[in-house]
Amino acid sequence: MDPLRPFDSNMQLLSKVLDLRAEKAQVISSNIANAETPGYSPSRFAFEEDLAHAIGRPNSLPLATSDEVHISLGPANFNSVSGKIRTVEDQSGLGDGNGVSVDQEMLALSENELLYETTAQLLKKKLTLLKHVISGGQ
Repeated sequence: MDPLRPFDSNMQLLSKVLDLRAEKAQVISSNIANAETPGYSPSRFAFEEDLAHAIGRPNSLPLATSDEVHISLGPANFNSVSGKIRTVEDQSGLGDGNGVSVDQEMLALSENELLYETTAQLLKKKLTLLKHVISGGQ
């Protein structure tokens, strides 16, 4: 481990995932808060696919380029992943045009919270291990 950089790439990745999960929770919370707003279209925050591509595990077939100056097809590293917010229009055609399903949003919020807590626990374990090493194993 480089003494000038005590935090390895795994810790940096976990920190980035916590930031992205927090942003996703804000988007979901905004959808829930506007569940009764007429004409409101819910938003979706997606970063998982970009993150998987950035850490080298794409979910699809890898695309090859014939020259290194070609435009990249995704983020070069996980630090450049910022996620994308897209708006989902109401397709039901019923009611006031509000496309929020509180049940779906609560499910998404619960899933995101579980993944956030798991990531936080992993980061805590890494920090505990680092603390143990710094203290000389005591």
